[in-house]
Amino acid sequence: MAISYSKLWKLLIDKKMKKKDLQRVSGISSSSVAKLGRNENVNTDILQKICSSLHCDISDIMEMESDEKT
Repeated sequence: MAISYSKLWKLLIDKKMKKKDLQRVSGISSSSVAKLGRNENVNTDILQKICSSLHCDISDIMEMESDEKT
């Protein structure tokens, strides 16, 4: 299983926000945004800051994807 943050990027589009806007409103670093863009692991504090600033739940910004290739 792998984590995907595609829901986060869709949410930003819906809110007419850019990654730079996310960084500013949530107070996270540009390196954290870059990690999210590469679907890499980030600290749960980062995810909490994003959810708090966007007024959403963790399931609104991330999901688990199967590693299986059929």
